[in-house]
Amino acid sequence: MARLNRTPVPAAWRRAVLGLAGLYFLVPLAASVVFTVDVPGQGLTLDAYTTIIGTEGFTTSLLLSLGLAAVTIAVVLLLMVPALVALRLGAPRLKPVVEAVCSLPLVVPPIAFVAGIGTVLKWGPEHLARTPLFQTFVALQNPDFPVVLVLAYVVMALPFTYRALDAGLQAVDVRTLVEAARSCGANGTQALLRAVLPNLRGALMNAAFLTLALVLGEYTVAQLLGFRPFAVWIVNVSGSQAQMSVAVSVLSLLVTWLLLLALSGAGGRRTRTSKDSEASKASKTPKASKG
Repeated sequence: MARLNRTPVPAAWRRAVLGLAGLYFLVPLAASVVFTVDVPGQGLTLDAYTTIIGTEGFTTSLLLSLGLAAVTIAVVLLLMVPALVALRLGAPRLKPVVEAVCSLPLVVPPIAFVAGIGTVLKWGPEHLARTPLFQTFVALQNPDFPVVLVLAYVVMALPFTYRALDAGLQAVDVRTLVEAARSCGANGTQALLRAVLPNLRGALMNAAFLTLALVLGEYTVAQLLGFRPFAVWIVNVSGSQAQMSVAVSVLSLLVTWLLLLALSGAGGRRTRTSKDSEASKASKTPKASKG
């Protein structure tokens, strides 16, 4: 068969594309930074950044969002990791069904999703006022820690968590790891915790990072349900302190990028470390003598 001649892409074109992509992201960010530091009549000042911590509602809303993110990450990982491992070991034919179910939140608009949640929350107290379940509906809507937002965020995070974990499981021979762990006397739970999860660190971190970014930036569900996490606080404060709200958005974006870079760097270091350890083991293995 004749080989296809592939013309290599010139380096200049690649630099041009990367430069345009960088401008697409950096120009709006630079404009936002200029807007926060350039005060008419005062010149350049950092007051928009220095007054963030002392602003009313900042600490409360940020801690609420971080708490919601932590619980959401724990719930979605506890739900998805055992399910995907069991799916890969026992029922691989059901993978298209699970993938379709986990992708449904991308199809349902957030407005329709939160409308359904609101309908259920209104229906419960009206029909279950004299039952023990009434207190459950009240606890779900506790403004100090709204559990209903955790449930909504878990559903919304399913597509991202599924993709991240599925990519990690495809790179690992799960069946061999589980069989090796069981041959050493481990049960199913021990095999999952000691053999499978250590090989899914990168996928778990990716899923956790995507879920964290989702919770910190989600606005529609929280606003329509009447709660005030970090994203809602930023929008509410923008009416009276526009520069400070943009400053908070810039800082949150930079923190997100730093987390992503740290995650990528940690994954790269683990990959290099594993390769170096394998190379050192191979060099120490005695070669078979030739007859």
